[in-house]
Amino acid sequence: MNEYTMPIIFGVTLGTIARIMMLRTDYRQYPTYLHGKTIHLSLGFIAALLGAVAVPAIMEMEFTAVTLLTVAATQFRDVRNMERNTLTEIDGFELVPRGKTYIEGIAISFESRNYLVIFTAFIGTLFYIIWNVYFAIAGALVSLFISKFLMSGSNIKDIVDIEYHPLHFEGAGLYVENIYIMNIGLPERQEEIIKYGMGFVLTPKNMNVITTIGNLGQRQAILHDVSISLGVFRDSGTPALTPLIKRDLDDGRIGIFILPQVREIDKAKEIIGAVPVLENAIRMPSESKKHNKEE
Repeated sequence: MNEYTMPIIFGVTLGTIARIMMLRTDYRQYPTYLHGKTIHLSLGFIAALLGAVAVPAIMEMEFTAVTLLTVAATQFRDVRNMERNTLTEIDGFELVPRGKTYIEGIAISFESRNYLVIFTAFIGTLFYIIWNVYFAIAGALVSLFISKFLMSGSNIKDIVDIEYHPLHFEGAGLYVENIYIMNIGLPERQEEIIKYGMGFVLTPKNMNVITTIGNLGQRQAILHDVSISLGVFRDSGTPALTPLIKRDLDDGRIGIFILPQVREIDKAKEIIGAVPVLENAIRMPSESKKHNKEE
């Protein structure tokens, strides 16, 4: 056993723990249990090993060994492609699909978390070699906190106010408050929608949010998460029973029409609020130079 054995073991263990912390199967049931988790935990172990081994390689002036990190980056990009392709293939069989924007966000997160594992293992091993195990433990705790912070993002409840509004018809038009959703001509379908449907209005808290929640991918993510959590009263071939989100073009609010199997207002509001704000949907028009110049 040489001087680098224990630091490497410490770094690999730390990185693997970090990946376990960042990997959880929630209401979306992804990654799947057990095989999906096994794949990502194995990749996390490999990422931790690369991060831990990089420190001794640099200290021994073996700079060619660091090129392994470049190879690893290429492999982890393939992880993103794998997740994207898998989710895209199965999305067509969902009653309420995730949508491409949501899928891309999931794929990016799985790639980025492997880089966080490399960073965590690198810091743990570095502190162990330079100082001692106590500094390494302190550095490990800080790294784990940073990893936990970086993997978290905003939720819908942080950027909008969520209000429940009963569905109503004006002629054949279905409305959530004053927001038009769609046209339903059959009286039987109208009765089903009033009986089983629920309506919510999301009011943006600032002008940036108007563009973000107007993104079609963000809207689809809301519909998917609500339908997964509360169920959906529909089957294939029933377009009139498809959950929808439409905008109020005057003020940017969005009206949500859902047909949940569990019709509990508070629970539905909680689930809508917990939907993640997708990175690819975020827009900041107020930060533009043109906008600031006009102000």
